[in-house]
Amino acid sequence: MALAALSLLAALWGGLARLGWDLPPAAGSLKENHGPLMVIGFLGTLISLERAVALRRVWPYGAPLFAALSSLSLLIGLPLPLSQILAALAGLVLVAIFVFLCWRQPADFLLTMWTGAFLWLAGVALWFRADSLHEVVPWWVGFLVLTIAGERLELSRLMALSRFSRATFFAAVGLFLFGLGMSLFAFAPGLGVSAAALEMLGLWLLRWDIAWRTVRQSGLPRFMAISLLSGYIWLGLAGSLWLVLGDFFVAGPRYDAMLHSVFLGFVFSMIFAHAPIIFPSITGIAMPFYRFFYLHLALLHGSLLLRIAGDLLLWTAGQKWGGLLNVVAIVLFLANNGFSIYKGRATDRPFSHL
Repeated sequence: MALAALSLLAALWGGLARLGWDLPPAAGSLKENHGPLMVIGFLGTLISLERAVALRRVWPYGAPLFAALSSLSLLIGLPLPLSQILAALAGLVLVAIFVFLCWRQPADFLLTMWTGAFLWLAGVALWFRADSLHEVVPWWVGFLVLTIAGERLELSRLMALSRFSRATFFAAVGLFLFGLGMSLFAFAPGLGVSAAALEMLGLWLLRWDIAWRTVRQSGLPRFMAISLLSGYIWLGLAGSLWLVLGDFFVAGPRYDAMLHSVFLGFVFSMIFAHAPIIFPSITGIAMPFYRFFYLHLALLHGSLLLRIAGDLLLWTAGQKWGGLLNVVAIVLFLANNGFSIYKGRATDRPFSHL
């Protein structure tokens, strides 16, 4: 977890450098490796660590270990192929985890998450030969989106989903995979197909997720529901941006909008929502909910709207300040979580009320 946190901070630093903020020269390599540090070093490590803890076996810890070491090799400047090999080993172990889970308990949501893990591995394989990371990004987006969608599908069983809703879900997943395969031969048309699938998945989650029930409650359930539902809107918006602006999916401000509507708008909304549950499950340390959690959620969405407006309008100041405030929102999220843990530990102490 320490290496995952370090990867996150390094990725944020590199992201600011990519936006053009004047930072010390050390940010040069972080700028180039912003994507792998975030996807493999931070998100990949945490997702695979959560699975390893749940299995309560030794071998699954290979996935977060290799992912963290892949990120560490980038941070200390070791040759890129070493980081790629370590990332591939992490992906292999994560795939093996879901093969084991599917063998033990065959279920459609586990199959969906296994597919996401496979897309991590396929993306790393493509990373070995790709001329640019933009060819790899859709595969890593698939890893994150299908992992999260599979988890939400599991919880949506409480909603007694109809055959139509389940068929719609798997049609969207199949369409996304078809688009990825197509992109290997015709990148832009394949990206358009996957974009339509992202729109479908965003709408499906917005329509059938259990968050519509929990948003009527109070405290943590409501906060989680609002985070989730706002993230689903961002996922649908990301699909629309990919569909309309797919020709710009290489570099530049429109590319920035297409990426961060997914990675910040969708993925970090999911992280904000689940952190109060996942962190205690991994560490055994309580993290009580406080209303000030809404501060980092509101700042994330507000700053991302500013950033994407800057991207689409070619408004450099809006893009840069929006990106800086994105970083502030994530740092505030970390600070709020740390304060919650501190308050929780203080409350648990004997005679803490005196």
